[in-house]
Amino acid sequence: MLKIRMQRTGKKNKPSFRLVLIDSIRAPKSGAFLEILGNYDPVSKKLDFKKERIQELQKKGAVISETALKLLKKVK
Repeated sequence: MLKIRMQRTGKKNKPSFRLVLIDSIRAPKSGAFLEILGNYDPVSKKLDFKKERIQELQKKGAVISETALKLLKKVK
């Protein structure tokens, strides 16, 4: 099953997040991902996502996590 979720990157006390596509069976939280779909910087509130690609994956059956869905609603 494919999932779209947030992955934390960045330094201590300066978080940054990636929106990634993972295969939930192979790499649940190991850090391995299939594709980077966007970035989010909570300090500067900068959102940058590949909207068309996310919609395409969602039509194919990819599940979006709750946190990622909240951020995507801000963009749309």
